[in-house]
Amino acid sequence: MRFCVLGSGSKGNATYVESGGVAILIDAGFSGVEIERRLAGLGLAAESLAAILVTHEHGDHLRGVQALARRYKLPVLVSRATRAAAGPLLARIDDWREIAAGQDCEFRGLRIHPFSVSHDAADTVGFVIAHGGRSLGYCTDTGSVSRVMQHRLSGCHGLVLECNHDLEMLKNGGYPPPLQQRIRSKQGHLTNSDAALFLIELIHDGLAHVVLAHISETNNTYELALATVQEHLRQHASACGEPCRIVVSLAHQDRVGELVKI
Repeated sequence: MRFCVLGSGSKGNATYVESGGVAILIDAGFSGVEIERRLAGLGLAAESLAAILVTHEHGDHLRGVQALARRYKLPVLVSRATRAAAGPLLARIDDWREIAAGQDCEFRGLRIHPFSVSHDAADTVGFVIAHGGRSLGYCTDTGSVSRVMQHRLSGCHGLVLECNHDLEMLKNGGYPPPLQQRIRSKQGHLTNSDAALFLIELIHDGLAHVVLAHISETNNTYELALATVQEHLRQHASACGEPCRIVVSLAHQDRVGELVKI
């Protein structure tokens, strides 16, 4: 299984996943042309895509879905509530396939499990995608951690995890109080520390690579997000008396990430 975060942040999100010769996107929050460009930078063609999975209806996750789906005749896997909330952004999809949180579905050999996360959208989900004994967890846009999230992500070999903001930077930044409250709420986004503590709960021998995603360009820095998570991992490893073998990397807004093999 291979995956790559093509870009992540408030201006657009898209992640490429491929296993068993089947390639899909999780979200397409950039224009269709931009996603084609980013795939080409990896030596990949948009024509190779087989489907698009949608987490929720916000534009930074949905902007290019319709264009790509129509151009390449791709099915779109999306919940009924998200499709309705998306309105015209998904109105012209020819092939949409309903998914529901908590219900496994199969797509061309990939086992896909959507699970509920806490965000201010109609029906936001994360995903676990499994094939050939390997699995990838995808969890962004959530303001809190639940037992369901922990249960679903606990056995993954790769993980894309939200690490959105530093609480002090948010408090002392220029965002108005209502927007700060939205971000801090249980329907908002995870802090660096919340993400790090959640990651500690998910550690197991098979977890090899974690990509920190949806990092705020205003209320965080890439260096701070990475340092916070790595320090928590260091402390955990020290307490356990074992070295931490998990590779942690960053998803950027303006450039394609690493093509990771798990």
